[in-house]
Amino acid sequence: MASCLDGAGGAIVKKRMIFAPGRSPDKGSGILAVTRGRRSMFSARLVNDSFGDPAVYLDLRYRREALLFDLGDIQTLPPRMILKLDHIFVTHTHMDHFIGFDHLLRICLGRDKHLSLYGPPGFIGNVEGKLAAYTWNLVENYENDFRLEVTELHSDRRETVVLQCREAFRPVMERQVVSVAGAILERDAYEVRSIFLDHKVPCLAFCLEEKRRVNVKKNALAEMGLPGGAWINALKDAIHRAEPDNAPFRVWWKGEHGIPAERTYPLGELKEKITKITPGQKIVYITDVIHSPGNVERIVEFARDADVLFIEACFLEEDREKAAGKYHLTALQAGRLARLAAVKRFTLFHYSPKYRGMEERFEEEAMRAFLAE
Repeated sequence: MASCLDGAGGAIVKKRMIFAPGRSPDKGSGILAVTRGRRSMFSARLVNDSFGDPAVYLDLRYRREALLFDLGDIQTLPPRMILKLDHIFVTHTHMDHFIGFDHLLRICLGRDKHLSLYGPPGFIGNVEGKLAAYTWNLVENYENDFRLEVTELHSDRRETVVLQCREAFRPVMERQVVSVAGAILERDAYEVRSIFLDHKVPCLAFCLEEKRRVNVKKNALAEMGLPGGAWINALKDAIHRAEPDNAPFRVWWKGEHGIPAERTYPLGELKEKITKITPGQKIVYITDVIHSPGNVERIVEFARDADVLFIEACFLEEDREKAAGKYHLTALQAGRLARLAAVKRFTLFHYSPKYRGMEERFEEEAMRAFLAE
């Protein structure tokens, strides 16, 4: 079994990832701890260990932006990583998926920070209830603009309110209602989609998908005599926006003795000479679901061909009746779902604490189902 420690600049969490046959760097075991997609703009990792509260941190490399799937205990994340968050997606508001809200709030208070949160039906009331537990009589004097944009997802619509700190987190506008149409978050380079699953309450699953991967070839840069720098992200953004090939693009850098230097090229020339464009990465997050025909059908379709699947496995198969009674998956069921969806690799999490010291049994059980014919 191969394993490693992934610090990712914050809390160090030991993680194990199961690979499809022929894809693991360690062909003997098929299990690896790295959850980072090669050449992807995203790095995805569990915030806590397999027994800890669910949360996956999705970091945009070389950018001041990050996303979070679920909001369990996040105290292992350093403040700088929390402050990088722009969008947080909550599957449902059971305590172990939402208790991190208070820590998030405490870190962001007194800062210029706009956060977007997304959750299931009733989510706006859940957030407002959390905020109502505190007294806000002094915040009107805060100079900073901290606000929350809270979106409640329904099968046929989305409802959004904006809660501003200086207004004691009272809504600063009427609740906005829009019909459902496409992704819940759309960016030039990626989108986030969701589906509803059954956990005896509506429980969301999330999928982040890059529209394309744009990688810069270092040897081609050297051949053109161009240094790296912030302009590379600007180039990738222009390509993601599908700007025309004849659009002028400015390459800038600090030259000798710190003197600014720049050149201008047609966008199409740079795209052709120094970039490699490939299909984007797909990351799927599934937690707190019963193994029912309806859930299985939706999960398999939603996660199909994912590069990375984060999937819960609260119980071992010997306790499948208990898992069904609590509306959770077993490790065997998780492995089978990963196989049916033809994912490239997956990570188990959300183990029941009753199994401490038995982590390898989860991995073995899931792998057995994943490799079954």
